[in-house]
Amino acid sequence: MLHYKTIPVTPFQQNCSLLWCDETHDAAVIDPGGEIDRLLADAEKLGVTLRQIWLTHAHIDHAGGTAELAKRLALPIIGPHPGDQFWIDALAEQGQMFGFPRVDPFTPTRWLADGDTVELSGHVLSVRHCPGHTPGHVVFYSPELKRAFVGDVLFAGSIGRTDFPQGDHATLISSIKQRLWPMGDDTVFIPGHGPESTFGRERKMNPYVRGT
Repeated sequence: MLHYKTIPVTPFQQNCSLLWCDETHDAAVIDPGGEIDRLLADAEKLGVTLRQIWLTHAHIDHAGGTAELAKRLALPIIGPHPGDQFWIDALAEQGQMFGFPRVDPFTPTRWLADGDTVELSGHVLSVRHCPGHTPGHVVFYSPELKRAFVGDVLFAGSIGRTDFPQGDHATLISSIKQRLWPMGDDTVFIPGHGPESTFGRERKMNPYVRGT
């Protein structure tokens, strides 16, 4: 069975998640934005071994620790979609802009596209391309857990910003309606910032997507 723990990191309190199999104790880390020593300490406390890095998108608070973690543990980097290449190229500039420690760019081991899957110890999660916040944003959905790791596409009571380069509000709303809602109202989502919610609750209460 899969389990996960969400660990807010960086001054942006970005929700990095550790996802692991309780049989093999192998784990993936989703969006290691920073504080790598803390993430490694948490993995050790949980008794899990990091095997993969999965990225929803390449903004600094989600991807800032990727190069360091991949280098230290020789981990493959899975994702995001190629649309975020320009954000990866700009990681050092993003780091300087927001006062992060030195951040190096990286080359994903594997890019992701809509309809792809990722696998951890035989547990399969589906990948949906959800542009709008960034052009290469993806989400990871586990039918087994009825959980979706959605990065900055959707939040409890809000949606991702679209005023960054190549962001687009209409595209983001379309991604939410076409890519997230079909996962089911009872699906719990782990956003990039803030508390968890369900898609059903957001369809009823979220002013940005209510009734869609």
